[in-house]
Amino acid sequence: MRYSDYYPPNQPRQVKGGIKAQSQRGAFASRWWAKRWIGVLESFDIGARLGRGRSYARQGQVLDIEIAPGEVKAKVQGTRASPYRVLIQLKPLPAAAWHKLIKAMKAEARFGAKLLAGEMPNDIEEVFRAEGLSLFPKAHGDLKTECSCPDWSNPCKHIAAVYYLLGEAFDQDPFLMFRLRGMEREVLLAQLGEGISKEEIEPTVSPEPLPIDPSIFWSLPSLPDKLSDSLLAPAQPAALLRRLGPFPFWRGDKSLLESLESIYATMSPSVLKTLSSVFREE
Repeated sequence: MRYSDYYPPNQPRQVKGGIKAQSQRGAFASRWWAKRWIGVLESFDIGARLGRGRSYARQGQVLDIEIAPGEVKAKVQGTRASPYRVLIQLKPLPAAAWHKLIKAMKAEARFGAKLLAGEMPNDIEEVFRAEGLSLFPKAHGDLKTECSCPDWSNPCKHIAAVYYLLGEAFDQDPFLMFRLRGMEREVLLAQLGEGISKEEIEPTVSPEPLPIDPSIFWSLPSLPDKLSDSLLAPAQPAALLRRLGPFPFWRGDKSLLESLESIYATMSPSVLKTLSSVFREE
């Protein structure tokens, strides 16, 4: 047992508006690619700092996270007045390597179809291995991590907290992993989308897509001239929010769904009553 495992942890300064993990208990990820990312961290054998990192992530001690090709920058509030600066680096793949990878993925339409549907293909690592590459870090040496805190251990609990939140974000958006490796979502989808028909794309949620234009998403559709059927409340409140899933790097004390679900449920009867009266008057 390490001395650091016996060393009593200091309580960090409380912060408001920090990024809180949306999983307040249990695993930080449910999908295989996010579990793979977190598995790398948990293989580093950093003792009690791992548990403290999970606590920091769930308490909202991480103030900011920026993901760019090859690196992640973050600020984590610890025991001192000024937040600590965290840097996680993973070497981005060169353009020539991405050219080969995309060419190999385009050879089988299922890869592009899965990614276009927002799902990481189960066997995508085989494509990387065939080119002598890896999407995920395979060893401690693949990652370079730094923190401005005085802890001699690397990774420290501040780095671990950022790492866990990244895993949760990757769980919801696999394209963030590609960005870290040097490939932006729009570029990848544009190249993979060439030659793939809509029938080949396998939706993983609902066959009805959400509008891309935010103004359309938030606008109220036009009402019919008259009602042909009786008005009914939705079977499940906040259905659109459920389809969107958890927001990455959420800063509220509760998830967005938890915060708004009761409001949707309360508003439904009032809206139905108002609409019914409007149509009766007409």
